[in-house]
Amino acid sequence: MNKEKVIELNKVNKWYGEFHVLKDIDLSVYQGEKIIVCGPSGSGKSTLIRCINRLEEHQEGTVRVRDTILDHHTQSIEKIRSEVGMVFQQFNLFPHLSILDNCTLAPSWVRKMPKKDAEDLAMKYLTKVKIDDQALKFPGQLSGGQQQRAAIARALCMEPKIMLFDEPTSALDPEMIKEVLDVMTDLAKAGMTMIVVSHEMAFAKEVADRVIFMDEGSIVEEKPTAQFFSNPENERTKLFLSQIL
Repeated sequence: MNKEKVIELNKVNKWYGEFHVLKDIDLSVYQGEKIIVCGPSGSGKSTLIRCINRLEEHQEGTVRVRDTILDHHTQSIEKIRSEVGMVFQQFNLFPHLSILDNCTLAPSWVRKMPKKDAEDLAMKYLTKVKIDDQALKFPGQLSGGQQQRAAIARALCMEPKIMLFDEPTSALDPEMIKEVLDVMTDLAKAGMTMIVVSHEMAFAKEVADRVIFMDEGSIVEEKPTAQFFSNPENERTKLFLSQIL
């Protein structure tokens, strides 16, 4: 693969007190790659991606995003967060702000973008996620699926090079999952580098270049998507797939 390596984790370890939540994680992600991270609850999946933009602090090893090594310096954290967008399980929209204002907040404050430009940018991405007609409503007036699409638009307004998704559909009703996955599929097809923590295996089969299976804080198996589903090697992976497929 000749593509540029945009994320590199080297021997990353993290503890919560005595609990060793990430164990010697090595991971390289290349420009434009789509990676699905799956595994049982408590396996460290969400912690892993939260360490990439310093929402969680790792204690050992190195995390590099593009040419920046992530450390405790505010500068490196800010630089990485400006390049890495994040979408959470819960939508984390500000309830007292309209959808449009939720989307313009970061470009206005962080990028110092003029209000009109920030609004144009927000409308561009709200159109992309197909809820431009909801721009002046408040989060509470939208369905869960629409709120999650608004959260994706908000992240895109910072024009990130990489997007992290932490179980973006797990809080949604089944009929709303598809509308969010459709938006993510469009993003993937447009070439966005993506790491997605998800158990949506049909989505993984459609968009992922690689699937990573985690268990008890370690990467147990990592394979190109077709091989992951057709020929898992680890017994733990086989058991997991038999339960969710």
